Amino acid sequence: MTIETEQSYHFNVMRRAIEVIDAGGPGMTLDALAAEMGMSAAHFQRLFSAWAGVSPKRYQQYLTLNHAKALLAARHTTLAAADAAGLSGTGRLHDLFLRWEAMSPGDFARRGAGLTIHWGWFDSPFGLALVMGTRKGICGIGFAAEAGSEATMADLAGRWPEARFVEDPMRLRPWALAAFGAARNEAAPLYLIGAPFQIKVWEALLSIPSGHVTTYSDIAEAIGHPRAVRAVGTAVGRNPISLLIPCHRALRKSGGLGGYHWGLPVKRGILAWEAARAEA
Repeated sequence: MTIETEQSYHFNVMRRAIEVIDAGGPGMTLDALAAEMGMSAAHFQRLFSAWAGVSPKRYQQYLTLNHAKALLAARHTTLAAADAAGLSGTGRLHDLFLRWEAMSPGDFARRGAGLTIHWGWFDSPFGLALVMGTRKGICGIGFAAEAGSEATMADLAGRWPEARFVEDPMRLRPWALAAFGAARNEAAPLYLIGAPFQIKVWEALLSIPSGHVTTYSDIAEAIGHPRAVRAVGTAVGRNPISLLIPCHRALRKSGGLGGYHWGLPVKRGILAWEAARAEA
């Protein structure tokens, strides 16, 4: 079994565990969860540790529906606080954001005309992932676990309809390995392709450290548009570089998950993966 295949298998186990916990309620014990999954508690622990890369003390708590609310209570970060504490530097996912660049508004208005975008499929800790990139960096990451590969491809490609798309996974492989934590010493440059307001929102998302969360209203406040919470939510949902621009760390004020473009099970999986690593 390859590392990539193992990653998808582990995520599928965690996705199934989320369903079992939702059905069984927040008080479900680890033994009961494992029994429902058809495995021993020790085996489930090993799978969780292999998936998250750490051995946390409390396995199932990360997968509960209330986990987001608990994160908001314990690890809520306003963007101003993140900047003041320097969390937007070393605390971010894999320290990959040493280089990023945004497309000019004029270039964006051309809907990708004159742009060559390479693409390829990769396994990730969150299932099959589509990675797209230009010569300047990764411009798109989408997850197919819920939507399927055809819909994921159509979704991302449809954002830049005039671009030229070339399948070339080997060209993107170093960036993809860095993005998904398999190449710790590599950097994955980002190329943000969006409207000016979207770019502002995505820049704000980049300041949220791994293992922490914020709210849509906090983001609106940070970019100087405190009344534009709905527009911020739309821009968060249109983020094309999932995981690396961490739109999954944006929650409702109530602690509700809000939405997630690639499906709430994927959002819950990412939050669980990051929290387990942050608290290990």
